[in-house]
Amino acid sequence: MIVFPAIDLKDGQAVRLTKGLMESAKVYSNEPWELAKRFEDMGAKWLHIVDLNGAFAGEPKNIDQIEKIRKNTNLKIQLGGGIRDEETIKRYLDLGINRLILGSIAAREPEKVIELAKKYPIAVGIDAKDGYVAVDGWGKSEGVKATELAEKFKNSDIECIIATDISKDGTLQGLNIDFILEIMKASNKPVIASGGVASEEDIIKVKQNDIYGVIIGKAFYEGKIDLAQILKLQ
Repeated sequence: MIVFPAIDLKDGQAVRLTKGLMESAKVYSNEPWELAKRFEDMGAKWLHIVDLNGAFAGEPKNIDQIEKIRKNTNLKIQLGGGIRDEETIKRYLDLGINRLILGSIAAREPEKVIELAKKYPIAVGIDAKDGYVAVDGWGKSEGVKATELAEKFKNSDIECIIATDISKDGTLQGLNIDFILEIMKASNKPVIASGGVASEEDIIKVKQNDIYGVIIGKAFYEGKIDLAQILKLQ
């Protein structure tokens, strides 16, 4: 199990949202790279970054902060938010990003993502509300079942799937483990659990169910968990 501390970027700041709503943003740092350095000092190996402005705009919007994080840490970085084409993928790889997360484009053009994954380190982000995929910063529903989308990547070269239950995200109500396991079964791929981590109990459930990884955001920022201790469970 890999623990992925999360930094969500909005207007150059590290924030957390509740249920993906931009107006719910709570600022936790004006210098996100300092947070990343703290995570590294605690023992993190990976960092999960989302460019929230990028997710809504469909193009990179927080590159300056992403560059600062890259230059100031040795963490492996997986990054999502507004990555919709090969040019953007190459741009981020040139910056030293280790894995790109494709969400909206994966929902709309899964075959294209399958082809991209043959050349680049790609993760697919499946964000779901009531079991259906949401895109464009979770602002729209595609009318596609999350499990059906996951199944399309079964025999592909994608590295993993990041599965988020939007109704849980940022709520500190606990992970939807059943949803994560459904995505694992449908895709036969490593899955990173995201959305709603509230306590160490959630992390233990992830480990017990042989889930590849877990993203920790608000639970750390609100002091609900001891991240340094949880990182030792990896």
